[in-house]
Amino acid sequence: MAAPYKTASGRLFHAGAIAIVLVGLPARGKTHVSRSLCRYLRWLGVSTKVFSVGNYRRERLKSIPDNFFDRDNTDAQTERMKIADDCLNDMMEWLRTGGGQVGIFDGNNVTEERRKEIFKKLQQNDIHPLFIESICEKPEIVLANIKSVKVSSPDYYGWDPEAAVKDYTERIKQHELDYETISDTSLPFVKLMNVGERLIVNHVQGYLQSRMVYYLMNLHNRFRTIYFARAGQSVDEGSYRADPELSEEGWEYAHVLEKFVNEYRAKKDEVSGKSADEVRSLSVWAPTQKNGRQTASVFVNDPNVAVRHYSMINQLNPGELDGMTPEEINKKYPDEIERQKVDPYHHRYPRAESYHDLAVRLEAIIMELEREKNDVLIIAHETVLRCLYAYLFDRPESQIPKITIPRGKLIIITPSAYGCKEARLDINKKDQE
Repeated sequence: MAAPYKTASGRLFHAGAIAIVLVGLPARGKTHVSRSLCRYLRWLGVSTKVFSVGNYRRERLKSIPDNFFDRDNTDAQTERMKIADDCLNDMMEWLRTGGGQVGIFDGNNVTEERRKEIFKKLQQNDIHPLFIESICEKPEIVLANIKSVKVSSPDYYGWDPEAAVKDYTERIKQHELDYETISDTSLPFVKLMNVGERLIVNHVQGYLQSRMVYYLMNLHNRFRTIYFARAGQSVDEGSYRADPELSEEGWEYAHVLEKFVNEYRAKKDEVSGKSADEVRSLSVWAPTQKNGRQTASVFVNDPNVAVRHYSMINQLNPGELDGMTPEEINKKYPDEIERQKVDPYHHRYPRAESYHDLAVRLEAIIMELEREKNDVLIIAHETVLRCLYAYLFDRPESQIPKITIPRGKLIIITPSAYGCKEARLDINKKDQE
């Protein structure tokens, strides 16, 4: 989406075709890494796709037979390898002929022999390999990942939670019997320790691969909630350059928003039985423009809230359209309106920003959002929230100008390894879940 340019081949940064090969035991965050990295690369405009061995298995088998992951079950082992090879071959074919640039092979790949085999296949097909090994040295991280699986993994849909945890723990034990950490320093690899606490980088080459490493440095899998809310109404909604202050209605909205967010978070903490030490703080991010800054100002007296202002999340600059009515725009810029209809994401009105320009500007905020471990409330103009929403939900650029973010709604986004979930609540109504 924020691609700096386009090429005939569809590939960027002179990087050629790249295969990211995930390595590690189950419950080490590999799926979270693969999905997150895919989302980020697509945001950069890089044609990227995840090829999940688990998804291939689910499509082929529908349900998991008993002892399917038992290392002594040779028939199952043969079938698992056949599924993994089919997944790998499909990824290579997509990179060769399907217009892809980065394929992400999401599997365990726990033995040195298997990784050498994959490395050889990729090189024979002129595909640059990069192995990412996810290692967890802290039992509490593994336990948290196991518990999250019973909620989010398609393998355990409809299972009793305790039975799911028991089954998944046994699956991990079977993989541990064969697991060999990457020790071959001739391979290009990144070792990701405890999902972002520490990185070991070996033979990573080129600009695009370096961008991936920088992204991984900011990634974590701590549970947190992201909230979106529009800034309050200003005294002159049609003016950008004048930077108008909040109207009386806007100030009322700000106070209602602050009360609603705090009560919602307190209720959730109470229901989950969290102690005072377990409650996450809230970071409120707002633009430097007055209406956003003033909307966020009602949070500053709360000691558990940190309010930050970023010029990067100022609204899309309307340029010469600033202060004009729709009728005036139709009369003065009929040709521009037609061009905007053809490509609303890239089109710029005179002296204005396009949504593409805004997406490029927001990349630093996206990286900060990945790094943030507290809950985050982002207060901004609808144009900004559209772009951030599209990033989190991996929406194509063509949809961004059409995404609806109504004022008066609090959008509650919960990231997980298998994607984000959302709820939209009316801040003027009570007793909502």
